[in-house]
Amino acid sequence: MASANASWSEENFSCSICLDVFSSPVSTPCGHNFCRTCIMKFWDEQVRHKCPVCNEHFHTRPDLRINILLSELASPFRTTVRVKEKSCVESSEVPCDVCTGTQLKAMKSCLVCLISYCQTHLEPHQRVAGLKKHRLVQPMDRLEDRMCKKHDRLLDLFCKTEQERQNNIQEIEDTVKRSKADADKEIADRVQVLTTLTRCIEKWQDDLNQMVKERLKSTEKQAEDLIKELEQEIEDLTNRSSEVKQLSHTKDHLHFLQAFISLKDPPPTKDRTTVEVRPPSYVGTLRRSLDQLEETLNMEMKKLRDDVELKTVQQYEVDVTLDPDTAHPYLILSGDGKQVHGGSVTKKLPDNPKRFTYYACVLTRQSFSSGRFYFEVQVKDKMIWCLGVARESIDRKSRTGWTPKTGYWTLHYDKDGLSFRGNPAVRLPLRAELQKVGVFVDYDEGLVSFYDVEARVHLYSATGCTFREPLYPFLCPCGHDGGNNSAPLIMTPVNQTD
Repeated sequence: MASANASWSEENFSCSICLDVFSSPVSTPCGHNFCRTCIMKFWDEQVRHKCPVCNEHFHTRPDLRINILLSELASPFRTTVRVKEKSCVESSEVPCDVCTGTQLKAMKSCLVCLISYCQTHLEPHQRVAGLKKHRLVQPMDRLEDRMCKKHDRLLDLFCKTEQERQNNIQEIEDTVKRSKADADKEIADRVQVLTTLTRCIEKWQDDLNQMVKERLKSTEKQAEDLIKELEQEIEDLTNRSSEVKQLSHTKDHLHFLQAFISLKDPPPTKDRTTVEVRPPSYVGTLRRSLDQLEETLNMEMKKLRDDVELKTVQQYEVDVTLDPDTAHPYLILSGDGKQVHGGSVTKKLPDNPKRFTYYACVLTRQSFSSGRFYFEVQVKDKMIWCLGVARESIDRKSRTGWTPKTGYWTLHYDKDGLSFRGNPAVRLPLRAELQKVGVFVDYDEGLVSFYDVEARVHLYSATGCTFREPLYPFLCPCGHDGGNNSAPLIMTPVNQTD
């Protein structure tokens, strides 16, 4: 192995790019020497390949090989430098995690590898394409302790207020995204409504045009028949006139009388003093048609409005289960907490302040103190029932009216029909037997709405309500009635295909 000449200094074996002792030195075609990593990185950043010292340009990137002789000559000086580096690592500095034995001073820390590197061991990160993508930072000790285990990233320092502001920003951005999605859906729903109404109007126009054409055709037929009748009468009168005129020229009176008697009776004619064909009047027809169109559009508008409204509120579906601790001892709940019906006997249950003991009612485990929520209840085959929402502080032990004033917002069904339990009660029309009822609450807006889910019809809305405490979904299957009202009330999931 060649030894370094005593008259040579470290500068004679220094790379002109990094100004450090050669590491894996290579020679360019123009004769200048550089660290392999330094010259490769230099060319990676250039459009054309040239020598950093003499600026000689090369048509293609030269295929460089390690200058073994220069590497051996520079080795003693590189060892000297390492010794210097070793002696320069102070207690406050970060050592290289790769060095064995005495560790050199770390120049960079990699947040991907979670390792700190000295200049020598950092070289692959400056040369290998994959490692170049790693994030290098100023040397840091105990890198693993500085990484967030949840997010797999370097811990950042935030004050509490700053953290809250960032959460607020994220919430606002999420709200904007949801608002955009809601707006897009709203536009699509409105387009559907307008399309349906347009088709309805087009059908009405086609029907009206057809009716006008039929009226015109009838008038034309009437006129055509009248003209034919008049033409026939003219022909008959003309023939009669010719016969009489010919007879009038006879000088034999006896022959005249005999011939005149033999003439046919004159053709019957109608009184044609006023002969007219009245054009059809479309005023009344148009008015009736417009009235019918208005009625149809109103029905379609309500149907579409209710359908769109129901689809909108169904997005706020919540999964709720019935709370056995609130159920009247007379009631029987299913194991999954989704069904309730009246039993034949009253069970003996522990006294519970939450339990209904006068009315056969039950609340859900879940309550709501803000926002919007929606749930559906199957009422099929029930003769009597009541359902809706109730506030937490309702009287569960004695007889009381189920009205908003006492904390109830409910629909009631019995032999007299459907009604909203208000003061006074509001009777509601029903076109068919109810199968399933949807209940929607907007706590902040003070709104409680009820829907006929199968018919997709809005039944009733209580507006201007004031909620100051938690609300619970409320069910009352009422009495067993000897089996006539034994069907359960069932909390059902929203059918997304509706």
